[in-house]
Amino acid sequence: MTALERLKTSDIRESPSDALIEQIRDKYPTEKEVDAVFTRKMQRRNGPPFQQLTLDRLVSGAKQLIEANLGYEVGISEAKWLSGGASKLQAVFVLQWRGADGKGNEAAKMVLRTEPAASITESSRLREFEVLKAVEGVIPAPEVYWVDEDGSYLPYPGIIMGFCNGVAKPSHDADKVSGLGQNYGPELRQKLAPQFVELLARLHTLDSAHFECLEHYDRPVAGSNEAVIKQVNYLRRMWEEDRIEEEPIMDVVYKWLIKHAPPIDHVSLIHGDYRNGNFLFNEDSGEITTWLDWEGAVLGDRHRDLTYATLDTFGHIAEDGETLLASGMMSSEELFAAYEKASGLKVDPVRLTYYSVYNRYLLLTLIMGSSARSSYGARTHQDVLTNYLTGLGYQNLSELCDFFKEVTQ
Repeated sequence: MTALERLKTSDIRESPSDALIEQIRDKYPTEKEVDAVFTRKMQRRNGPPFQQLTLDRLVSGAKQLIEANLGYEVGISEAKWLSGGASKLQAVFVLQWRGADGKGNEAAKMVLRTEPAASITESSRLREFEVLKAVEGVIPAPEVYWVDEDGSYLPYPGIIMGFCNGVAKPSHDADKVSGLGQNYGPELRQKLAPQFVELLARLHTLDSAHFECLEHYDRPVAGSNEAVIKQVNYLRRMWEEDRIEEEPIMDVVYKWLIKHAPPIDHVSLIHGDYRNGNFLFNEDSGEITTWLDWEGAVLGDRHRDLTYATLDTFGHIAEDGETLLASGMMSSEELFAAYEKASGLKVDPVRLTYYSVYNRYLLLTLIMGSSARSSYGARTHQDVLTNYLTGLGYQNLSELCDFFKEVTQ
């Protein structure tokens, strides 16, 4: 019996029964599309382990998807794997087609973004497609063209979007895992920091008319905490489905998050992973060219993005040897003040505290739950990275315990 076979017989989450899947679904209700994605994830666990997909297979699926939408034959060339994206498979290619108006003869560089058998963040390609449509023309982000929401053409669900130019890391600090303590340096930081805040403010004040295309998102009601509770249940469900071992603090913090869930005073479009490492920029001009990784987007409370961007994990100490720079940009206090000025929205200390707990809980769920599970079950192409991240989990566990103790004493 192989190690994976032994795992399947000893771990109920590795080979879940229908009864277990339904039990967790009933206990932790969340958004409809999230429920569908998580249920599919659990059902898929009874299938074969991850096998590396060939580039030819992905290109073939992409070609079928595009032609099914356009109604005519296209050409694909210069396909190659694209680095980056800790949780998704990505490839870049040149598409020969008639252009968006159907009248030309164009060559366009495209990116295919698709799921492996399991990933650090299990999410909906349909929701990712919709949110990129929602921010089109408002926030610099990839232009999306086609989505295979259920894997009809591709091996797994995927989207095709335009290629974006820029770098995620400065050349002088390119060895780090993107976003973990990224240091842009004083000169580049001075150019990036104002844009970092301005774009976040622009996102959070997006007119609700842009929400109309978010058909697979639950729409929160201002003055209610129902959506917040669903987002807490999203994390708890993920933990219950993915965890390798039990951690008692996760139950304690979950109950606190439910009990203290604040009502949403202003419904904003939340990026969900707004931090250094998740945008591209021109290193010469310092201009942010593209915001990436929208798969965790949700309609909710702006403080969720604010506290995520200011987590210690993504920051580093400034040249003065004292100041912690949030996402490598500025101190948290400076960021909040600049955000209030740019957005016209208040930053509430009580909600900051709540979402600071929430986001620490989120990180721990992803690292010690989903990341560990995807590598443990041999279902990801990023097993080296996911194992590395899982090893950081105990540091995050300690940080959650210390912060929660400080908040509740």
